[in-house]
Formats: sequence, C-alpha cells, structure tokens
Amino acid sequence: MKCKLIILVLIFGCSAQITSAQIEARYLLGQKSEASKQAPRAYGSYAKGCLAGGEELEINGPTWQVMRLSRGRNWGHPNMIAYLKRISEKVAKETSWNGLYIGDISQPRGGPMISGHASHQLGLDADIWMLPAKKLNLSRLKREKLSSISIRSNDKKLINSNWTNDHMKVIKIAASDQNVDRIFVTAPAKIYMCENASGDKKWLQKIRPFWGHNFHFHVRLKCPIGSKVCKIQKPTVNSLSKGGNGCDKTLIWWITDALKPAKVNPDTAKKKARKHPRHFTMAELPQQCTDVLNSK
Repeated sequence: MKCKLIILVLIFGCSAQITSAQIEARYLLGQKSEASKQAPRAYGSYAKGCLAGGEELEINGPTWQVMRLSRGRNWGHPNMIAYLKRISEKVAKETSWNGLYIGDISQPRGGPMISGHASHQLGLDADIWMLPAKKLNLSRLKREKLSSISIRSNDKKLINSNWTNDHMKVIKIAASDQNVDRIFVTAPAKIYMCENASGDKKWLQKIRPFWGHNFHFHVRLKCPIGSKVCKIQKPTVNSLSKGGNGCDKTLIWWITDALKPAKVNPDTAKKKARKHPRHFTMAELPQQCTDVLNSK
C-alpha cells in the first residue's frame, strides 16, 4: 500500500497538486491498522462509506474463529461484533456446529478495500462460511489455507450434498436477530428453505437470493441508532417481497432465465461502465470519512 502511495507521488510530483482527497480511499483507509478513536458511527452507505470507532473481533473465541487473518478485516461496528458473538453461541447450542468460521467483516476504519468487496464499508456486513465449524483450534496457517465449501450444484440450479439441515438452522438463527436487515445467499438455498422450512416463515423475508454466496452467506445489519448519516438500504426486504417472505415464483428466475447467456444491446454497451466502489476517492465518500481517516 505504501508503494502505491509512492507511485502516486512520483506520477503527480511533489508540488502539492495531489491531495489525500484525490487518492483512492482504499489506499488511505486500507493502511490503517487500528480503529479511529471516535464514538462508533457508520457514515454513508454499505458500498460508499466508512466506520468510526470500530471494534475488533477477537480472532479466537469460545464459539468462533476468524479466518484469513492476513487480511485484517475482522473489525466492525460494535453492533456487528456483539451480533456475531451472540449468534455463534446460539449456533453452538442449537446445531451440530461448534460455532462459526467468520470471514471478512471490515477494515479497522471501514471504507473501500484494497481488493474484493464492493460493500463491507460500514462494519455492518459480515461473511459467514458454509463450512461447519467443527474445530475451533485452527492455527493461523491453517486458516489461510483452509477453504470453505460450496452448497450449490455446478449448474447453479440446486443445492448439493454439502447442504445439511443444520445449514438452514444456522441461517435461520442468523436471520432471526432483530438487528439484521438482510442476508444474501445463493438462490438454490433460498428455494430449498422456502420449500422445507416449517412453522413461522417470517424470517425468510430477510433471506435474499444473490449471485455467488454459495461458499458463505453474507449478513447485513441495520443502520445503528445514532448513526444519522448511515443510509438505509432500499428497496427494503419488505418491499422486495411485497410484504411476504419472498417464497414466490420470482425465485425461479434465478435458476432459469438468469442463467441464460445475456443479450448484449449495442446501444447500452457503449455506455461508460459504472465505477466500482473500490475506486472511490476520499472526496467521493461522506465528508465525515476524512475525519475518520485523520483521527488518531
């Protein structure tokens, strides 16, 4: 990251023509190894913002382990950290899993990441592996090399033999928490849960089918109380499901028409590609993010 900053200086010179506001935020926020010494706040949107007063999730816990430690993405809003601890304990009590393997949450100060995600910028997103957490004494090296498992068939239409009833129990536990806004998961898993869940199915409204998400499911929490600059995601899950649980015929689109080769419209193809959130500059993020960056 420091090399990137040096290159930028060489390109623009040392005449102060380039400012931190013009540099991609990922190279500035991404080099911070500690949270800002501020009150916890989420500024902006899930894919265009930052995190003040973040909290680090301990890499080892009684019912969880953080994976891919080299990424340094085990920071989040205190609401997220408390949530992960809370549901991992419940998972350990109510399923055959001993807890959860936690993937990326956020950087210490949130914001765009050097690589990967468009979201995960507010400390309110977390990836939870589909691999059942049986061993909670994995070494750092093992956590770098171990991979999760896919619960989706190769043709992207069905769940595969890796899927178990406990996967549904884990996702139900995760979705039933009142702090959750929505959970992204591969469409075949949503379809299976709609067809096989029993009892009250209201929790299924929060389960949203989305591309990928077959090696992990992605939890997104609601904007915290007090974070007035945090932008609520719209449309809401209630709107998307028209007040229901989302278990309707629209789900079939994901395993039929959505999988067909896309037809390219030459008129729209010429339009400028949308800027990936990884490339936002500090000037494009909420103004509070500059204070987060400069905070000790």
